[in-house]
Amino acid sequence: MKLLITGGLGFIGSNFCRHILTKYPDYEIINLDKMGIGSNPASVQDLEDNSRYRFIKGDICNIPLLHKTISQVDAVVNFAAETHVDRSISDPYTFVQNNTIGTYTVLDAVRKHNLHVRMVQVSTDEVYGTAVEGSFTERDPPNPSNPYSASKASADMFALAYHKTYKLNVSITRCTNNFGAHQLPEKLIPKTIIRALKNLSIPVYGTGTNIRDWMYVQDHCAAVAAVLEKGEAGEIYNVSADNEATNIEIVKRILALLGKPEDLITFVEDRPGPDIRYSLDSSKLRFQLGWKPEVSFEDALEATVKWYVENEKFWAPYATRDILSPAPWKTSVAR
Repeated sequence: MKLLITGGLGFIGSNFCRHILTKYPDYEIINLDKMGIGSNPASVQDLEDNSRYRFIKGDICNIPLLHKTISQVDAVVNFAAETHVDRSISDPYTFVQNNTIGTYTVLDAVRKHNLHVRMVQVSTDEVYGTAVEGSFTERDPPNPSNPYSASKASADMFALAYHKTYKLNVSITRCTNNFGAHQLPEKLIPKTIIRALKNLSIPVYGTGTNIRDWMYVQDHCAAVAAVLEKGEAGEIYNVSADNEATNIEIVKRILALLGKPEDLITFVEDRPGPDIRYSLDSSKLRFQLGWKPEVSFEDALEATVKWYVENEKFWAPYATRDILSPAPWKTSVAR
């Protein structure tokens, strides 16, 4: 099996590269990544000498490059995306270009050059919008609240349309909030760890009562691999771990693990159009494909905190004033 992983220098993509090479000894990987703001070559430094791994610097919107690469592989997992909601609010265009147009370009390359390719489109729970009560199933319609989730919902619609129109063998995964090693400092958990280590204030949006369901990245990688192997074309699979917690609870747990005082917490103005709660029902993935999370939230969070404490060399170049600012969505973007 020759597998193209797009966005493989990103947080989840790099972990997925490592997961595949470890768990699937007959797989070869091509990692295509443009080395944008969410990419970090250090995330895959340990893979560079692996004979089953090859890196190509390139953009999924580069049509000739993508068509050439697609013709060489048996399957594609598309992680390539701009992911941070705050940045999407200040710069929506980049998210439309990379997330929507980029996914269309991948789909069309498969259609034109290798219709037998198996493809997984990696999406997000945010396409459903706020879960007022209960949990979203795959039958619920998208209801995005910000430019990031709108761009991902649009990409999902293209994937489903290409399956119906051109019979592409594509499935979609929608996962809850990920955390773990190699995540950049702009996200809540690493941002909290790093600021606490530096004894800086910990910005928490609103009153800290927004709820997220937290997924350890290793379990997410196993879920995507299960969909790649056994998922049905044209189907959506929710991925969740039943670890719902408020943002303030997460921050307090991290401070406790680090032995830092809670008076570091500072409540700041929430970003526009916030989703109060995300919640997914992943019973379809569990019962049909046999996947389930393997690592408890407590063990995963402790391991993540330990990794950041021991790997400052990884995150230090990205822990800039801009990335660690309390509300980066307020930063204007020149075009």
